[in-house]
Amino acid sequence: MIRVAVAGAAGRMGQAVVAAVEGADDMQLTGRADPSLGTTLADVLGDADVVVDFTQPDSALANALECVQAGVHVVIGTTGFDDEPLSELGPDAAANVFIAPNFAISAVLMMRFAAEASRHMAKAEIIELHHDAKLDAPSGTAARTAQLMEGEVPIHSVRLPGLVAHQEVILGDVGQALTIRQDSFARESFMPGVLLAVRRVGALDESPVVGLEHLLF
Repeated sequence: MIRVAVAGAAGRMGQAVVAAVEGADDMQLTGRADPSLGTTLADVLGDADVVVDFTQPDSALANALECVQAGVHVVIGTTGFDDEPLSELGPDAAANVFIAPNFAISAVLMMRFAAEASRHMAKAEIIELHHDAKLDAPSGTAARTAQLMEGEVPIHSVRLPGLVAHQEVILGDVGQALTIRQDSFARESFMPGVLLAVRRVGALDESPVVGLEHLLF
């Protein structure tokens, strides 16, 4: 049984993770950390094997470092923060770190297809669309997609109520165009990827690992 605590448990993604963990036969929810719940990360670390972090960009790095120092693996879905300090932890760190800009399987496939298509098309641009409460722009998914693709890929960000998470990669060449689109209509779409990361983070050969594709392919 994997003991799991959730940081940012009162947020929309955090609530979805709590429900997913509670519904998994091989996991036990051991703690929920969130300022609105009156609990801190330190309050839940002692009982956890893995912490899932869906907090804020200004707290994700400190949370990850606190988890590793406590010997607790961490799965991070928070985007918009500089994760470079995590690369400096080295192979002797007490726990592993896994980061994913997007946990939806369809989003990982979209990024993989876009990277492949960019090798054969002249230019590309990305349009990413999210709910109006999302703090970072461009999204971590769009930034990761552009990083994986050939050439310079401009990113356009849209923030509107009613949206969840959507992205189009539009590629063009002489007399032709290709559009690759991915849509997440509900936060439950991210949960299979989150649970996969929780199950695998403790056995990673290196840390940190960025991108769900490393667990799928």
